[in-house]
Amino acid sequence: MSATYLAAGTVDEALDALASGARPIAGGTDLVVGSRSGAKPMPDAVVAIHALEELRALDTGDGLRAGALVSHATLAADPVVAERYTALADASAIVGSRATRAQGTIGGNVMNASPAMDTGGPLLCLGAAVTLSAAGGGTRELPLDELWTGPGRTTAEPGELLTAVTVPPVAPGTGSAYVRLEYRRQMEIAVVGATAVVRLDGDRIADARVAITALAPTIRRVPEAEAALTGSAGDRAAAEAAGAAAATASAPISDVRGSLGYRRAMAAVITRRAVTAAVARARGGAAAVPVPASPALHGAV
Repeated sequence: MSATYLAAGTVDEALDALASGARPIAGGTDLVVGSRSGAKPMPDAVVAIHALEELRALDTGDGLRAGALVSHATLAADPVVAERYTALADASAIVGSRATRAQGTIGGNVMNASPAMDTGGPLLCLGAAVTLSAAGGGTRELPLDELWTGPGRTTAEPGELLTAVTVPPVAPGTGSAYVRLEYRRQMEIAVVGATAVVRLDGDRIADARVAITALAPTIRRVPEAEAALTGSAGDRAAAEAAGAAAATASAPISDVRGSLGYRRAMAAVITRRAVTAAVARARGGAAAVPVPASPALHGAV
């Protein structure tokens, strides 16, 4: 149990508590679960920020701006997110369980810096940035690719609170998708995940972004996969080339959920599927993301 608990009534009050060494808690879907399992002790002091309504705003008028307390369920259900930022909607819709999606927040998800987080790849490929605020009015904007440094580690300073996640407007002709390999449909994290965002100019891919999830110490883009897609027609051969590049760029671990070799092999498959879905969406199709029907599909392609 934490020795000190404060329920903040304002953002400034929360920032003052953080400056004194408290740790923020909102949905608690990671902090509380980790404490109960014994994986992570509760901090000595916590400041609850769940009542800060100003951090629950979701603005999709010019780009996307999500307050730190916007839930995964809110993102998954928003029609503008589903239409323009489809990969983010894909990911938000499968985070944890229904209860996790209702309570878990985008700010907590990003700051936990898990290399297996579902929303990380879509946010990274969509060019997201975060707003970090500190006591005394200090605020800075940081591109997402400059935030994560390793599992559970970020470049945020002690006392800084993520207050918003922003994504620039999506260009016309863009399609995106997030696909993960999973063993269950609920209470699951990615064994392997891949995000693809493509922008078409006529029949060719003018710009591509590909990121891999649960395959390295941080979620990362794969420039070689992006190069394989750029200038192509986005056909099967291009998608397979991108998948091969993603597999080569992978640095997975072996654990009870999958061996290194299995994860690397599946990186090629999952990336190919993400690319295929993103291209179909860029062409105006309502492509459903293909997911394995059961863990028995280990060898399916």
